[in-house]
Amino acid sequence: MSNRDDALRKDLGWTGPEESNFEPVPEHTPPVTPPKVTVPPRPPVDFTPSATTDGGPGSGPPTPAEPERPVGVFRAAADRHGPPPAPHRPEGWGQPRPPAWPQPARPPAPHGLPPQHGGSWPGQAPPSPQAPPAAPPQPGSYAERIRADDLVPTRKPAPKRGWRLGLYKATFGLVNLGPSPEERRIAELEATIRGPLRGHFKIGVMGKGGAGKTTVSACIGSVLAELRQDDRVVAVDADTAFGKLGSRVDPKAQGSFWELAGDQHLETFADVRNRVGNNAAGLFVLAGEATPARRRVLDPAIYREATSRLDRHFTISVIDCSSTMDTPVTQEVLRDLDALVVVSTPWVDGAAAAGQTLDWLANRGLTGLLQRTIVVLNDSDGHADKRTRTILSQQFSSQGQLVVEVPFDGHLRPGGVIDGTREMSPPARRRFLEICAALATHFPTQDDRSRERH
Repeated sequence: MSNRDDALRKDLGWTGPEESNFEPVPEHTPPVTPPKVTVPPRPPVDFTPSATTDGGPGSGPPTPAEPERPVGVFRAAADRHGPPPAPHRPEGWGQPRPPAWPQPARPPAPHGLPPQHGGSWPGQAPPSPQAPPAAPPQPGSYAERIRADDLVPTRKPAPKRGWRLGLYKATFGLVNLGPSPEERRIAELEATIRGPLRGHFKIGVMGKGGAGKTTVSACIGSVLAELRQDDRVVAVDADTAFGKLGSRVDPKAQGSFWELAGDQHLETFADVRNRVGNNAAGLFVLAGEATPARRRVLDPAIYREATSRLDRHFTISVIDCSSTMDTPVTQEVLRDLDALVVVSTPWVDGAAAAGQTLDWLANRGLTGLLQRTIVVLNDSDGHADKRTRTILSQQFSSQGQLVVEVPFDGHLRPGGVIDGTREMSPPARRRFLEICAALATHFPTQDDRSRERH
């Protein structure tokens, strides 16, 4: 170390070792506190500085001293233009509000506009929307998460007829366009007919002589028997004027009302089976009096006893009623019906007779049965024109009745046996499916033993 450094150490008062990298530790000195400055209060808002002050002409108002602020806080920017001018206040500002201050009237809602949701008026903020519904619970197990619909592709059903079926067979099943709209509609009708049914269901068929009432009864029963094979369907000939229902279903049927009502040993279905006939569709039939030589008049007591025994073994009954509505047997039949089919020819005289039947039901208070009544325009000879059928259909429909037009079918002409629907033409079968599907909408889904049928 040089003499110059030694002299500098003595002047500064260093007493430490004489290394070149040694620095003295400064003694503890208290922090320097800035001097407090007294600041006069800020002038009021309405203060207007004078043009001249003590500072001389043209000088502005004296600058007030800066107020005391804590350490580390920056000073706010000075206002170069002075304090803001005082805002204009109307008269009565700041005065207390009178006790009976009138409330502003709510404007009426505009005419023709619906009230807003939540009672808010136009111009107001709409209420907050409700919380979204909670998501459905997710499956909790691995077995529930595995769904066959997601893993197995849906197989399109093959067509059953038409050019779609020809294309399907020609390509060995590679091109499958599926059923046509007509086939899908028929499938829907058949599914409706196969709907659930509890208890019994009785259908009455009425109409003028020659309208095809017996043919319609046999066709409706055959369709129901084919599509509801788990249920037994029986057709009952309640026409007192030598009905021909037995000959249209099973000409070999031997039993009748009197044999069925007089047999005291009918305990099983096999016992009843010997008293009724049946066709290939599975429709059973209880024939009427077929021999004019031994004329026996059917009365309500015999009818009631015979049908009560049939109800023990048959679910659906199709009853071919007499063309005369005032007979005691017809009155007994109507008392126990669930639905009614009124058959009419597509001509003026047949339609007038059908209208009289509906009026007769309405006049006797059978409004419930009238609501379950279907009007069938049966073209039994094939000579009805389209215009007449359309007018009659519109007239019956305007009264609230369901109308179904059955076209002419040579296989259903009087005299033949109706073995089922396979021999029907496709248009005729489609119409009978519509009739049975409309009847199926009235099937009881609960126990009907205590139900009023009329």
